[in-house]
Amino acid sequence: MFDSLSEKLNAVFKKLSGKGKLSEADVDAALREVRLALLEADVNFKVVKDFLTRVRERAIGEEVMRSLSPAQTVIKIVNEELIKTLGEPAKIDLSGEPPHVVMLIGLQGAGKTTTAAKLALQLRKHQQKPLLVAADTRRPAAIQQLQTLGTQLDIPVHAEATTVPPPTICGNAVKRASDGAYSVVLLDTAGRLHIDDELMHELEEVKSKAKPQEILLVVDAMTGQEAVRVADEFHKRVGLTGLILTKVDGDARGGAALSVRSVTGVPIKYLAVGEKLDQLEQFFPDRLASRILGMGDVLTLIEKAQENFDQEKAQKAAEKLLSAKFTFEDFLEQLQAIKKMGPLSQLLGMVPGLSQVTKDMSPDVTDKQMKRIEAIINSMTHEERVNPDVLNGSRRKRIATGSGTTVQEVNQLMSQFKQMQRMMQQLKSGKMRGMFPGFPGL
Repeated sequence: MFDSLSEKLNAVFKKLSGKGKLSEADVDAALREVRLALLEADVNFKVVKDFLTRVRERAIGEEVMRSLSPAQTVIKIVNEELIKTLGEPAKIDLSGEPPHVVMLIGLQGAGKTTTAAKLALQLRKHQQKPLLVAADTRRPAAIQQLQTLGTQLDIPVHAEATTVPPPTICGNAVKRASDGAYSVVLLDTAGRLHIDDELMHELEEVKSKAKPQEILLVVDAMTGQEAVRVADEFHKRVGLTGLILTKVDGDARGGAALSVRSVTGVPIKYLAVGEKLDQLEQFFPDRLASRILGMGDVLTLIEKAQENFDQEKAQKAAEKLLSAKFTFEDFLEQLQAIKKMGPLSQLLGMVPGLSQVTKDMSPDVTDKQMKRIEAIINSMTHEERVNPDVLNGSRRKRIATGSGTTVQEVNQLMSQFKQMQRMMQQLKSGKMRGMFPGFPGL
């Protein structure tokens, strides 16, 4: 995510860090490179100009010149101004009496239907009772797609015949939600161009009939400046309350995310960071700025861990590690919990300092490695998982055949597992005491 921009900005900061005191010429040279990096990332020209004006004003002032670490202070200023450009964090508005109506709109192919399901899942996690509404009667597969996603998530879908006008469908859905005690109604409308007057008028009718609290534009982040233009036009016509950027995981540039708030004044509320239905994140400007500058995103990582790890099981696993009773059974359980959090390369990119290390890691490669480990453990018997010492040569050969891997890969996993156990023994004996404060038993 934003790998290209992040890499270029980090190269600029690395040059600055090699200097002692910074002169005005040093700052100007660095800002020229930052300007080029932002423009190549397809950030709106006016946004770039305003951003660099604010950064320069602060970077050549006393704040930097009197600092003991001028380069770090410049990075701090860039980080703060990035956050300012991205805007304030904005939660979805669910105030007042339910049902709360949320209308999703946008161009064809932006990912509205999948996003509607993702948002329904996100809201259910926060104790809401969502109702999905198939209001896209122009694409026959859209109704079926939403119904399939609803079945998958066990979330009800309101659908009617394709001959029924969308405003009527939405009005009927809101009535059903009131009668059925649903707290949120999510309207999945048809994709349309902002220049199509007839279809835009239909949106205005849906708005009039359903009276949505939130009108969220679902926009493909990879379209860059076009995404900003589309958002501006939709906002003028129907009055947007927020944006959801999709395909952010495939956007190496970041132009849309950095431009859209400044140009339209409409806040970004969510980022879709992957294809899976649980890969929708609430938008936090400070966290995104940290990721862009290669500083990681520890808070999001912690939240993902809290969502996917059973705290009691994690505590027991930690205690087992220290007592050398940690088995392949426990390891498989932890591995499956990590998989739920998302691609490994994405998770490691949230750790400060590792974003540059992981930029060349393919999510497919790391996921395949995890699948191979999982296959090896699944090919073991219960006795072999609980007591790995019984794994002789013939057993390892059988496991390799059963998992579709090689004996070498099985041996490598065994070696890594034993190495981890030895390290934990050293940790317990006190040789590494103090390195992991707060760890159970230390």
